Amino acid sequence: MRRLNRKKTLNLMKELDAFPKVPESYVETSASGGTVSLIAFTTIAILTIMEFTVYRDTWMKYEYEVDKDFTSKLRINIDITVAMRCQFFFVFKIDVGADVLDLAETMVASADGLTYEPVVFDLSPQQKEWQRMLQLIQSRLQEEHSLQDVIFKSAFKSASTALPPREDNSLQSPDACRIHGHLYVNKVAGNFHITVGKAIPHPRGHAHLAALVSHESYNFSHRIDHLSFGELIPGIINPLDGTEKIASDHNQMFQYFITVVPTKLHTYKISAETHQFSVTERERVINHAAGSHGVSGIFMKYDISSLMVTVTEEHMPFWQFLVRLCGIIGGIFSTTGILHGLGRFVAEVIFCRFRLSSYRSTSVPVPDGHTSNHLPLITDNSMH
Repeated sequence: MRRLNRKKTLNLMKELDAFPKVPESYVETSASGGTVSLIAFTTIAILTIMEFTVYRDTWMKYEYEVDKDFTSKLRINIDITVAMRCQFFFVFKIDVGADVLDLAETMVASADGLTYEPVVFDLSPQQKEWQRMLQLIQSRLQEEHSLQDVIFKSAFKSASTALPPREDNSLQSPDACRIHGHLYVNKVAGNFHITVGKAIPHPRGHAHLAALVSHESYNFSHRIDHLSFGELIPGIINPLDGTEKIASDHNQMFQYFITVVPTKLHTYKISAETHQFSVTERERVINHAAGSHGVSGIFMKYDISSLMVTVTEEHMPFWQFLVRLCGIIGGIFSTTGILHGLGRFVAEVIFCRFRLSSYRSTSVPVPDGHTSNHLPLITDNSMH
C-alpha cells in the first residue's frame, strides 16, 4: 500500500514537472549553437564578476532634517599660522589676539584654549610637498564632488591630514605665530578673528588694544593648516585646509564667510557627529581715505545651518545580489537563444533562396523545344 501511494505521488510530481527532459536522441547540436553558447557563458562570467564588484562596493546615503539641538556647544578646531610675531615688546607686551564674538555681540568667548607658538613661516621641503598634495586634493574635490564619499569612507583609516613637523633644524629666528588648539562656543552665528592687540571686552562688544603697534609692521599673510567644526575626525579634509594667503599691503583684511552644516556620519568603521561647511572668501586693502573702512586682520564669520545632514554608508543586501545574478543568467540565456533562433531562421531563408536560384539555372531542354525544369536523373549506370 505504501509503495502504491509512493508511486502515485511520483507520478503526480512528474505531471507537475515544468522542466520536461528531452531525450538525447532528439537533440541536435551544431557549430553555430556551440559558438553562441560559448559567447553566452563568457558574457555571463564577465557580468557576474562586475555584479560581484558592485555588491562589494558601498555608497553614501544623504538624509536631511531640521536640527533640533540648539543647547549644545560648538567646537572649533584651529591651526593657523600668521606671518607676524606672537609678541611685540614696547612699554608692555601686546599679543596677536584671537577671540570669538557671537551674533548678539554681548558675549566674548575667550580663546584661552588656543596655543600661541613662535614658528618660521616658510615651510620645509617636506611640508611644502604636504601642502602641494593637499591643495591638489582640494582642487579635485571642487571638480568631482563624488570624491567626498571616498573621504567619508576612509575616515579613521587614512593617514593623518595634519601638517608634519619640520624635518630640518632651521637656524632662522621665528618670524610667525602659529595659533592652534580648539575652543567651544554657542551654536549661534559668530565671528572668529585674528588681529593685532589683546581683546578688551566692554558692554557693547570688545576692542583690541593695538595703539602702540605701527601699521608698517602689520603682515597678515597666513596659512590655514586646519580649520574644522565639531568632533575632530582623522582623514577628513575640510575646505580651508592647506589655504595660503599672501598680503599685498600692510593694512589688509581677509574675510571668510562660512556656513556650518551639522552632520551625523555613520559608516561601517565610525559613527560620529561632526560639521561640514562651505566658505566664500574675500580680501581687500583697508584705506579710509578711499572709503574702504575696517580693521586689518583675519575674520571668519560663521553661521549655523538649521538643517542637519545624516550621511549613512549603505550596502547591497545579499538577497538583492542573488536576484540580480539570476536575472543576468536567465536574461543572457533567453536573449542568446532568441538571437540564435532568429539568426538560424534568416540563414535558412537565404540558403533556400540560393538553392532555388541554382535549381532554376540548371534546367534541361527537351527535343520538342520545351524546357525541362527537372534535373537529370543520376543512376548507377551513369556512374560507370
